Amino acid sequence: MSTISVRLNEKDDALIRKYAQMHNMDLSSFIRQAVIEKIEDEYDLALFNKVWEEEKEKERFSHETVKKELDL
Repeated sequence: MSTISVRLNEKDDALIRKYAQMHNMDLSSFIRQAVIEKIEDEYDLALFNKVWEEEKEKERFSHETVKKELDL
């Protein structure tokens, strides 16, 4: 397992520690989760943008149109 050091000012340090404490998480787990979620969010957005570009010219149907077609 590796260690990463992060330099924070006192205000940011207090905020992060308090937030982790409020969510019953140790500091290391909270920071690890926050970083992983940030990476996943960026990946999801990049994937969405790629698919959007590939699909944007294709025909779309509203929910109402699909319901009528399926007699729902």
